Amino acid sequence: MELLEGVAIAGAFMAVLGSALAWMLAFANKRLYVYEDPRIGEVEEMLPKSNCGACGTAGCRNFAELVVAGEIIPAKCSVNSPEANASIASFLGVAMGEVEKQVARLACAGGSHVAWQRAEYQGLGTCRAATTVSGGGKACAWGCLGLGDCEVECEFDAIHMNKHGLPEVDANLCTACGDCVEVCPKDLFSLQPVSHKLWVACKSQAEGDVAEAQCHVACIACGKCVMDAAPGLISLDNNLAVINYSLNNLASPLAIERCPTGAIVWLNDSRMLKGREAKKIIRIEALPVSANVV
Repeated sequence: MELLEGVAIAGAFMAVLGSALAWMLAFANKRLYVYEDPRIGEVEEMLPKSNCGACGTAGCRNFAELVVAGEIIPAKCSVNSPEANASIASFLGVAMGEVEKQVARLACAGGSHVAWQRAEYQGLGTCRAATTVSGGGKACAWGCLGLGDCEVECEFDAIHMNKHGLPEVDANLCTACGDCVEVCPKDLFSLQPVSHKLWVACKSQAEGDVAEAQCHVACIACGKCVMDAAPGLISLDNNLAVINYSLNNLASPLAIERCPTGAIVWLNDSRMLKGREAKKIIRIEALPVSANVV
């Protein structure tokens, strides 16, 4: 009898406790409820769900929240097609906006046929691993190692290694997600607006003779581009030509014409144009490994 009474009391207690907890949860749900605009989910469905971060947000969900809130324009999504972004704008009743396309660019033209190797790297086949072993064996400490970490990291198939071991970016496929920028251990990639047509395809800070001895297409800081460009457009810093893109409207191909190594180029429809005085590169096979390179 006492056992039954104990069970009954325990059951009653649990029932009361359950009811109290249910009431507390219902109360909390009502008081703590945060309204979410249903359009956020609709916009998220119109996005590519790549969560690449090219738009500068934490992902497609965050982008959708900001678009609905009017804090970012639909055109900011560089992975979506213009038609898809136009659909988002139409759905929300806002202007799609305009954003200049950006692409990843490599500050190195030192392929295996023009850049010397001091030693042959043998080990895990990644640039990050090679960098930890005496910088990877390349004579130019700033140069691309050519093991393709950027190609592997690119989710949009926009980067492919060419026959000289240099990554080439397909501007039509590049979404400016920045993954290649982050993965390159030499910090050779940067995201650039397509209007930046004047480009220094080198990052060497070695002195002129040394830089050229290590790589035939290195910037030797001769200063000819500085003299030929509009005032203030190009300067020399640490033996390297640097472009002031705040004066980009003054840029022209005239600045590249007397560059003796072709380190500074003019980009035209994804082609790198060199100046008339740039040395002609006819070698197609890789240079031999030499421990005697300066």
